[in-house]
Amino acid sequence: MHSLKAITPLGGTCPQIDHFDGLLISENSDRALASIAARQGREAECSAAVQSILGLKLPQPAKWSIGGAYMAWWMGPDLWMVDADHTDHELLAVNVKRAVGSVGSVAEQTDGWCRFDVSGARVLDVFERLCNLNLRAGEAGDAHRASIEHLGCFVLCLEAGAKYAVIGPRSSAGALHHALLTTAQSVI
Repeated sequence: MHSLKAITPLGGTCPQIDHFDGLLISENSDRALASIAARQGREAECSAAVQSILGLKLPQPAKWSIGGAYMAWWMGPDLWMVDADHTDHELLAVNVKRAVGSVGSVAEQTDGWCRFDVSGARVLDVFERLCNLNLRAGEAGDAHRASIEHLGCFVLCLEAGAKYAVIGPRSSAGALHHALLTTAQSVI
């Protein structure tokens, strides 16, 4: 019998946490992810199905939303990512597909992405050097696409000026983590 053990995107058995003066970078590996793409001409039906069954209103462009145990962010025209606690929603993609039925396409995304939560008093100073987003002008609920270390990432504003989630490709988790650490060290 195989003795398999789950590892985080950075290859550890528990999430990596890095402390700086006024900044905390935490690998967040307990999220289940599924993407939803509304079928052409069925956008309103897809959105209504997600809201009625999951209690989640799909967000507008450049935003994220929360409904019950679920979070979603806009990824592109008629395309969203749904996020939930992995422990309670390991079969997230299956449940989302049941919700949208034939009006949307759903894909399991959990192991395709990594997430780092970046928080603290110096978070905006770090992001000013890390990417070209003007987060000082943003608000909680914003969801942006950005290039970080030549990687296509999403930056979600969880608490304006204090806490952000950076979501990038899992295959490049080490490079994204290195970019976060290097930028933090150059600022703090």
